[in-house]
Amino acid sequence: MSKIIYGIFFFFMSATLIFADASIPVKDVDGSKDHPLLKRYEGSIIIAHEHKNYDEFVLPISKLEHVKDRRDDHNNLYFEPKEKKELEGAYTRLVYLIPENHSPLEVLRNYETEIKNKNGKILFECKSEECGGDPKRSSSGGGGSMSLSMYLYPEKRVTAPPFSNAHCAMTSRIVNQRYMASEIPENNMHISILAYLLKNDSYCSAFDGRTIAIIDIIESKDMEHKMVTIKADEMSKQISSHGKIALYGIYFDFNKADIKSESDQALEEIAKLLNSNSDLKLVVAGHTDNAGSFMFNKDLSQRRAEAVVTALISRYGIEENRLMPVGLSFASPVAPNTTEEGRAKNRRVELVAH
Repeated sequence: MSKIIYGIFFFFMSATLIFADASIPVKDVDGSKDHPLLKRYEGSIIIAHEHKNYDEFVLPISKLEHVKDRRDDHNNLYFEPKEKKELEGAYTRLVYLIPENHSPLEVLRNYETEIKNKNGKILFECKSEECGGDPKRSSSGGGGSMSLSMYLYPEKRVTAPPFSNAHCAMTSRIVNQRYMASEIPENNMHISILAYLLKNDSYCSAFDGRTIAIIDIIESKDMEHKMVTIKADEMSKQISSHGKIALYGIYFDFNKADIKSESDQALEEIAKLLNSNSDLKLVVAGHTDNAGSFMFNKDLSQRRAEAVVTALISRYGIEENRLMPVGLSFASPVAPNTTEEGRAKNRRVELVAH
């Protein structure tokens, strides 16, 4: 019986691969457009795009190097650059299918000219094995070594449907990888350009041997603070009625536990809350979104909770025995992690009475 079920499954999977092939597009994917400050390589077509008004991006400016005793979510040996820029701002990603017979190097040199014409400068450039990690993988794969593509944009962020042009371009095997990190200071803009040849003779055979160019652009700007700092009396009411309150006015550096100065007002209100309720003891719980592994975020959320406790003790004289820091990683979301709005709600500090 199991052989019959397996045979039926194999038949349908084979049929899917035959009929669900990627195809050469004749126009840009719906809703996409070039970035206004960086034109496309002539004749190329947008097959995937993403834009967020405010997000974070790590720009490698040195080769990826193996990090001992660490693996990613797909059990790959973890790689990261020793030199990098941790950026925040308006984020745009554009994935282009380049016309036939144009190499990744040719594409990279054209973008380099365009950037330098805008008074930009090149921060780092590499090719194939020189980039570090596995040079034959894009954003997909497990049980080996991470690739540059995985570092820039891990597979879990690829939301394109399987067998689609976008999914094909970002998850297939690759060769002849070229990478360049650059900046245009006049526009507060950093640009990541990754170009490679696809090697896929199955569902993505239409793209086999074609160059893909992936452009990630971050325009640095101050975040629009939409979360109003909650006053001490409102915190007290919420804790009395619900036993806890979520705070969004405490800000940290990207992937770090350093509290930003914009958090001072929220910390002052927490101190007021504790000073006006002398019997109140709080669990200070750190929460993250699901970007990265659970254990990485567990450690990060714990260190952030500890940083809040340390600030309350050292700056405002709160007794240590009234505060307990706890890091919960992404174990207790309040919104889906499938949208930036949801992830923003999940990145929070909660005060829980105990």
